[in-house]
Amino acid sequence: MTNGVANIRYIFGNITLLNHSSILTATQFGFIISYHRMAALSLSLLVLLAAVSSCQGRGATGSKTVSPPPKNESANAKKCPPSFSRGWGDEINWVQTYEEGLFKARKSNRPLMVIHHLEECPYSQALKKAFAEDKEIQKMAKEDFVMLNLVFETNDKNLWPDNQYVPRIIFVDPSLTVRADIRGKYDNRLYTYEAGDVDLLASNMKTAKILLKHEL
Repeated sequence: MTNGVANIRYIFGNITLLNHSSILTATQFGFIISYHRMAALSLSLLVLLAAVSSCQGRGATGSKTVSPPPKNESANAKKCPPSFSRGWGDEINWVQTYEEGLFKARKSNRPLMVIHHLEECPYSQALKKAFAEDKEIQKMAKEDFVMLNLVFETNDKNLWPDNQYVPRIIFVDPSLTVRADIRGKYDNRLYTYEAGDVDLLASNMKTAKILLKHEL
């Protein structure tokens, strides 16, 4: 004590000056100590919460990254989804319905080629494999035709002139006329093709293109 003044130093470095005449009881002294400790603890918690909130805020913003598109994204976007091609050629731009095919055939002035097939038919699967592997057919299908493959029959009876069977390929010109004259080589199924008939199919595709140009 100096000059009747008691210096009480708290653990937080603050100094409180008290008159010597104002003697504190033990209870009062303990209350003051507890009060200052609680105030310091509350301040520390506020600082800690502010720091955590700041870190979370930066994390939510900073951690949001956008992966760059793959280099071949634009090329893949041009490809027809495999669900539309069903294995007949993913590079071909297939239409989804017969109505869409007729509309695009007329608008683009290209013949429509309709392939009827079934997934569980071994003849359809064999023809599909040969069709997908033939580069000439794939090129013509991609560039010169509107292409449609169906695993169900349509209501247009013109698409099954001699009955319903698979595989069956029918050509329709832009005037919306079914080309019943372009056939395969089998008398009992005029519009069917087998895996070994891809050369005939390619020839018929060329015929469809030539006749279309001549008729126009």
